[in-house]
Amino acid sequence: MEQQKNGYHTRRKKGGLVTMPFIFANEITEKLAVVGFNANMISYLTTQLHLPLTKAANTLTNFGGTSSLTPLLGAFISDDYAGRFWTITAASIIYQIGMITLTISAVLPHLRPPPCKGEEVCQEASTGQLAVLYISLLLGALGSGGIRPCVVAFGADQFDESDPKQTTKTWSYFNWYYFVMGASMLVAVTVLVYIQDNVGWGLGFGIPATAMFLSIIAFIVGYPLYKNFDPAGSPFTRLIQVAVAAFHKRKIPHSNNLLYQNDELDASISLGGKLVHTEQLKFLDKAAIVTEEENTKKPNLWRLSTVHRVEELKSIIRMGPIWASGILLITAYAQQSTFQLQQAKTMDRHLTKSFQIPAASMSVFTFLAMLTTTAFYDRVFIRVARRFTGLDRGITFLQRMGIGFVISILATFVGGFIEVKRKNVAKAHGLIEHSSATIPISVFWLVPQYSLHGIAEAFMSIGHMEFFYDQAPESMRSTAVALFWTSISIGNYVSTLLVTLVHKFTKGPNGANWLPDKNLNKGKLEYFYWLITILQFINLIYYLFCAKFYTYKPIQVHDKEDNSSEENQIELSTKV
Repeated sequence: MEQQKNGYHTRRKKGGLVTMPFIFANEITEKLAVVGFNANMISYLTTQLHLPLTKAANTLTNFGGTSSLTPLLGAFISDDYAGRFWTITAASIIYQIGMITLTISAVLPHLRPPPCKGEEVCQEASTGQLAVLYISLLLGALGSGGIRPCVVAFGADQFDESDPKQTTKTWSYFNWYYFVMGASMLVAVTVLVYIQDNVGWGLGFGIPATAMFLSIIAFIVGYPLYKNFDPAGSPFTRLIQVAVAAFHKRKIPHSNNLLYQNDELDASISLGGKLVHTEQLKFLDKAAIVTEEENTKKPNLWRLSTVHRVEELKSIIRMGPIWASGILLITAYAQQSTFQLQQAKTMDRHLTKSFQIPAASMSVFTFLAMLTTTAFYDRVFIRVARRFTGLDRGITFLQRMGIGFVISILATFVGGFIEVKRKNVAKAHGLIEHSSATIPISVFWLVPQYSLHGIAEAFMSIGHMEFFYDQAPESMRSTAVALFWTSISIGNYVSTLLVTLVHKFTKGPNGANWLPDKNLNKGKLEYFYWLITILQFINLIYYLFCAKFYTYKPIQVHDKEDNSSEENQIELSTKV
């Protein structure tokens, strides 16, 4: 039996837990590819393409930033034209092409510069060789843009929020989505990194490319099981219409004669409930004021909007300050694949006399900490916290994010002292001038900072994603998840900017620099870590202020007797 309502169609028995293996398979391989490339890419850029360290670090963070910015494009295509299923499918194919291109560049010798002649004589990759790299990274970024915002929302769509039992499953879904994603990353930074360092880059890139191909097949095979929603039109267009209408009526006095309801207009974008009028950002209410000459049944949406549409824009604006607070946490996290990896390369990584851990595999401690914390949070923490707070989710996502911010500050603060320890050992053994020498200090000194970053991510990043999905208008959830990735994008770009500025303004005589290109032992990396710590502390103060005055999304469900837990979300001015 099929239900159809104003552009949305779904079968009663579609969706649910049975769809998760197909959806998670796509996410697993996407993360296997991204992390399989990113985790060790700094080594590929410096040892295979012979790029200077700061240039390689900025290339990596720029790629991370771009691949996290393209989700806005993916969300737009999904919500306005293609729907989530077809956007994910097309984006996965684009990603596949990028992965194949990168694998070919790693296999064919003429797409890389010749090996170094001695320690100092290295030929940097040519413009043409770098062009092949950048094209493959760009295709990967475009593919990520279609997968990332859609797969999260597509998975959450498989649960019915009007069903109290499935609402709890929706919250757990975000924890387990991140858990599965982390498990995939764990494989990438162990198995794939080892293959890249000890077998070859062609095979190390080829394995995730093959896995991605298999996941596309699996995802398409699951099509008959999915609950699919037709696109409800571009949310960006609606937001612009409200802004234009409010500007057009800016000189009209405030009035209570508002267009509160037009089911024909709003039914397809308010399936779960109507957003009710709030008193914040009252200048936008002018977009809903009905003047004498306007037709309320078929209004010109560039001149008159419903209250629901006005409140959509208000919700997005209210989310903005919380969104911005997540940027610096990503800036701190980005150092794991750049300078923390370079630290690890200089330290003793032997587990036995004949086996040593690849430097990039140190991220395994981040992912183990994240996985352990996520599982503990979902199975233990929520149940304990629920007894004290009375909330089904244990604590609010704003409180969860705040805990993550504090732990991230601790991670970079500790990282600075560990770098001091590393350099003191190098100095004691006369190795400061030897950039390629192994310093007799165990790489496991880095475990605390890696682990703290993982714990911080389990709290902050998952809380951030929950916040966007829950607080965004339902017709904008792909866009909301894209905003989550956009904060990651800007965090990577801020890292690039910060590294560039620090490298420029700390340059001293005789090549001295906080972040030297060749010899990390002669730098002041600890100062860079502590600079990020200070910035994060300021950011925490900003976040606490924003969270205190944040107003939760006000919503009036269509069927109030159906779900008492939804009514808990209807608090019109609850502040945290």
